[in-house]
Amino acid sequence: MSAGDSDSGVRLGEVLTAIALAADLGLGQPLDHVLRSCVVATRIADHIGAAPEDRDATYWTTLFMAAGCTGSSYELSQLFGDDIAFRSDISWITPTPINMLRFMLGRAGSNRGPLARTKVRFDLLRTKLSALEQSLVAHCHVSARLAERVGLGERVTTSLLQTFARWDGKGLPRGLSGEEIMLPIRITNVANVVTAYAHERGVDASAECVKLFSGTEFDPRLCEMWTSTAHELLTGMDEESVWERVVADQPAGRRSLTESQLDEALELIADYADLKSPWFTGHSRGVSSLAVAAAQAAGLSDPDIVTLKRAALVHDIGRNGVPNSIWDKPGPLTEDEMERVRLHAYYTDRVLHRASRLSLLGSVASSAHERSNGSGYPRAISGATIPLLGRFLEAADSYHAMLEDRPHRVALTRDAAAKELRRGVYAGEFDGAAVDAVLAAAGHAPRRKPAAPAGLTPREIEVLALASRGSTTRAVAHKLGISPKTVGNHLERIYTKIGVSTRAEAAMFAMQHGLLPDWETGGS
Repeated sequence: MSAGDSDSGVRLGEVLTAIALAADLGLGQPLDHVLRSCVVATRIADHIGAAPEDRDATYWTTLFMAAGCTGSSYELSQLFGDDIAFRSDISWITPTPINMLRFMLGRAGSNRGPLARTKVRFDLLRTKLSALEQSLVAHCHVSARLAERVGLGERVTTSLLQTFARWDGKGLPRGLSGEEIMLPIRITNVANVVTAYAHERGVDASAECVKLFSGTEFDPRLCEMWTSTAHELLTGMDEESVWERVVADQPAGRRSLTESQLDEALELIADYADLKSPWFTGHSRGVSSLAVAAAQAAGLSDPDIVTLKRAALVHDIGRNGVPNSIWDKPGPLTEDEMERVRLHAYYTDRVLHRASRLSLLGSVASSAHERSNGSGYPRAISGATIPLLGRFLEAADSYHAMLEDRPHRVALTRDAAAKELRRGVYAGEFDGAAVDAVLAAAGHAPRRKPAAPAGLTPREIEVLALASRGSTTRAVAHKLGISPKTVGNHLERIYTKIGVSTRAEAAMFAMQHGLLPDWETGGS
């Protein structure tokens, strides 16, 4: 099964907006903050007459500038507790050395007991904030490596490595100052701050705030320009879709992604999501690989397998909206903390739907934590209400997670994980056919009793249920999002497997074997 190198119709900017939206979650900023900053940054570049290569690099730099926060979340949380609250609050601190030091010492060790908190503060002072500096360096390098992987060029990667450079040379890299700092990151940093102020406190506040940064943090000429043009450059920002504006502004010269390039871009999202905590490293790729193998074993169609593969890659992008003080907690979670965990699947759905072209993956990707008996999240849907591909994803995700260490438990053995997954089937949590396929793909011996009568696959059961109730081939195709020809092929195989030749006989078989949704089961 290969998507091939045909044109996917999806542009790189459309995929990267998903990372930008997820970065908003990690920053504690309103959704669309990074996208709004991208629009503002490109308008600043156009206004000052930046060279085309600088203007293009400004666009990509702004989209990626906040991405690195995920890579430093674990370390930041070790120092300051809730990493999201820390980033959100520090963005409003007047940037004087004493203000910043007071803020950081006030937050240091905030999720620890009194003695441990004192030790964290002492270590920060003793090492001159070296742990924080390492966290910022990690942020820069993660952003740069992500941009490098999609071929954005040296100008962009170098700019991202200078994310925390200051005009006065007191930032990182140390001693880098003034016009030695790449123009794209100078513009990006101004745009990031003024966008936040304009959105939260008004345009005039954004013009006033840059005076606090001028000549220290930021290029004074850019600050002066903003104070005189803020209203002009923000005109129309609330009157159009910021997502559409960002996609329309993508620099020329890049064709739509091929299908294989789209897969690589979605793998980038998978790796980005898994950087949130060391406990998750490699999880999304592993789940995707297992889900694909299970779908192949179950006889799903190639288009279904491609969709499942891609949805599995991006299913945890919403993790960025939950602080590491929760993800990395060694003990049991409180009910409030568990509620925040449940939100990550909702965030995944919203990020993918906001990213438009990826919205088709959203309903499957956000189903990873649903359960057939309605006990899952975020929507608590059940049975056939959960998309077929989502049932494969939830089984693959659960099994793979059980094989991984977590802060509150060690990894289960393969046999123990298989036993737990089958227990979930008996408890009504998982689709039996999906679990059988996942465990078969993982190398476990099949159950003696087949998961479905006559060897019907999950997709064939869906087609049979709809056809049994009189749906036409075209109606079944529309309902399941597949072609009428594919439905016809399914029906031909179904009739052969169950030994019938008419719809009425097929309906009798479906009723006899309990394959039709009803009020009690809600599905298969």
